[in-house]
Amino acid sequence: MSKSFEKKNLIKIKNFKNNKNKIEYLYLLTPKGINTKMILTINFLKTKSKEYEELQKELKQLGKNK
Repeated sequence: MSKSFEKKNLIKIKNFKNNKNKIEYLYLLTPKGINTKMILTINFLKTKSKEYEELQKELKQLGKNK
């Protein structure tokens, strides 16, 4: 999956030069990757906020029915 992100120019992958374990990589977000991550984060927060508001309404309604 990281290779597809790299091909889309969302991240840059660099090996740690002095690392004995060459499996570990350093992932750097490109400006495009930062923008994409920001949009995804904003959409996630909007969704969770909406869910929270709906739960608040549901709890309020349940409280009225007691």
